[in-house]
Amino acid sequence: MDGKAGNAAYVPIHGRLDKVTVLHEQGLDVPLIDAPWEDVAAACDDLEDNLRLTPILLDAFKISKKTLTPEPDVSLKPFVLLFDEYYTDLYRMSEAEDWMHGAQRVVFMGTSFSVTITSIALRTALTNEAVIEVVDPQPIDLGYERIEYHRMTAAEYVSDRSG
Repeated sequence: MDGKAGNAAYVPIHGRLDKVTVLHEQGLDVPLIDAPWEDVAAACDDLEDNLRLTPILLDAFKISKKTLTPEPDVSLKPFVLLFDEYYTDLYRMSEAEDWMHGAQRVVFMGTSFSVTITSIALRTALTNEAVIEVVDPQPIDLGYERIEYHRMTAAEYVSDRSG
């Protein structure tokens, strides 16, 4: 959301669907490449037709139609952090941690706190005695007294703040 709004400093900690990398060993610094979504859309006039779409996607992501298995250093991988992966500087993790350590206020919007980055951010905010807010129509009670809960949507929260 923040990146689409033009915030150049936005850190997409979980990746971006408009980018891909070459399938690589975790931890290596590899370039981000524009995702081939436009090529896929141009090659398939009915994106609901799985029989036509599947071979186009396999070609676009350089995956063998015979083995259906991605190949390291050949196939493309969406630039997203998968469950069995860990944060690296490809995802700008060090930069995100620096921001967390310098934050005087941390606002969590619509999170279940079930992913590592929210745990890291919460722990850092608590340690640094930052102001902590949770914005969610049904927030999870984290059990800390100094957290301010806003039972509302992110849009409502932003609207309340802008006035």
